[in-house]
Amino acid sequence: MAARTAEAEWKGNLREGKGTMKLGSGAYEGAYSFASRFESGTGTNPEELIGAAHAGCFSMALSAGLGRAGFTPTRIHTTARVHLEKVGEGFGITRIELNTEAQIPGIDAATFDRHAEDAKKGCPVSKALAGVQISLTAKLV
Repeated sequence: MAARTAEAEWKGNLREGKGTMKLGSGAYEGAYSFASRFESGTGTNPEELIGAAHAGCFSMALSAGLGRAGFTPTRIHTTARVHLEKVGEGFGITRIELNTEAQIPGIDAATFDRHAEDAKKGCPVSKALAGVQISLTAKLV
């Protein structure tokens, strides 16, 4: 399997410094700052990128599990809300809320819920973030 890369560069002190993050594929490059991470400033932040990775991984894992069970999803849309909070003297990612809506022909709610829960537990990003509380709200539409 492939190893994926990303890089970041930070210049300056914590509050006034600025940085850039770039994906190895070239699909994204953008700025980040203290304000974009801890306030409402322009740019991205590590938690937002973790959220995108988690939402994408979960959606693919759910599709894979459904496919193995004979279901073909029309659409799976997932958002991940990553909470960065003060923990002791520093900060930590304390929880991630996954919210997914899916259109899957021919599936009942109980079967969908089971596959969604399995995807939450089994996707590689969920496994990598095992130290964080991960909740799931799954809706069949």
